[in-house]
Amino acid sequence: MGMTVDLGAIVANWRALAALAPAARPGAVVKANAYGLGAERVGPALATAGARDFFVAIAAEGAALRRALGPGPRIFVLSGHMNGMAGVLDQADLVPVLNSPEQFHRDLLLRAGKPFAIQLDSGMNRLGIEPGEWAAIRAEAVARPVRDAGQASGQGRGPALVMSHLACADEPAHPMNPRQLAAFVDMTRDLGVPRSLAATGGILLGPEYHFDLTRPGVGLYGGLPFADARPVVRLALPVIQTRRVAPGETVGYGNAWTAGRESRVATVAAGYADGLLRSLSGSGARLWAGDRACPIIGRVSMDLITVDVTDLADIPEALDILGPHQGVDALADAAGTIGYEILTSLGDRYPRTYLPVPAEPGAARPHAAPAA
Repeated sequence: MGMTVDLGAIVANWRALAALAPAARPGAVVKANAYGLGAERVGPALATAGARDFFVAIAAEGAALRRALGPGPRIFVLSGHMNGMAGVLDQADLVPVLNSPEQFHRDLLLRAGKPFAIQLDSGMNRLGIEPGEWAAIRAEAVARPVRDAGQASGQGRGPALVMSHLACADEPAHPMNPRQLAAFVDMTRDLGVPRSLAATGGILLGPEYHFDLTRPGVGLYGGLPFADARPVVRLALPVIQTRRVAPGETVGYGNAWTAGRESRVATVAAGYADGLLRSLSGSGARLWAGDRACPIIGRVSMDLITVDVTDLADIPEALDILGPHQGVDALADAAGTIGYEILTSLGDRYPRTYLPVPAEPGAARPHAAPAA
């Protein structure tokens, strides 16, 4: 019972996405605690498999990941250099992804000589330096001396990486994709430093989006748009109690479900406090006993879900809500959300079991550092 995370599946998904972009160095996005699955376990598994570039959202995540990884791999902080963060960035050897001229000048003032990266806004209008702003600081950024930038001498110039992010990569035919690609190419032409545009969806768009380094995220964890991903998470909810419910009796808050027949109802230990969204109430979502589907009935409450198990011959000790018959995206569809939200909402009350990465002869080794 509880959550089972298959580290071997995560590594297999990382290798599969790396194989789709063979000319690029594959990074790994492990922000939000590796999408809720445990960065302290996921990060080292990927590093052992060969990942050398990791991406987190904030500096505190980066510091925790550095403790798990030890020295060596690069850890990029996507929120950049926020006020008061210089000490954390330096102590944990993090690379801030600078998102504005203000961040660039703050980093230059407080971290002169330290590695940095740049995010450009290619049209998403969320994070990143806009084209006019970039034109004003580009020469200074490219000429900025840095130490430990991956060069054999330990001394180099310019950003460790220049990146942007696609707004519609999960829609391959969307016209925004080529528009952003063209804008990114225009802003980085003749730059002479490694570039990155593709997360999971961008990898699937094709080679022109791959550049020097890719940033797979949700695809590592079994989510769309990487339809060929191996499932990563199984979540089994323990049955606390079962009861008989007569026709006409109701179950749960608000009398939301009325029995139309003599029924057996199981109450399982999980709810919206554990990331199983209240919108699953009345959605047709199901739990599973082996190959048998058991509908969720009544309202999902904070700590409990009720399930119709009338048609089961025997009631198991636990029912699967994530597993071989219902993945994160199927559950997300029932809840009216996306797989990202399901994964990142899974709470800390689930006991976690990690399946190890099996030894594989000829496993992928670290890619060479991107050429400047």
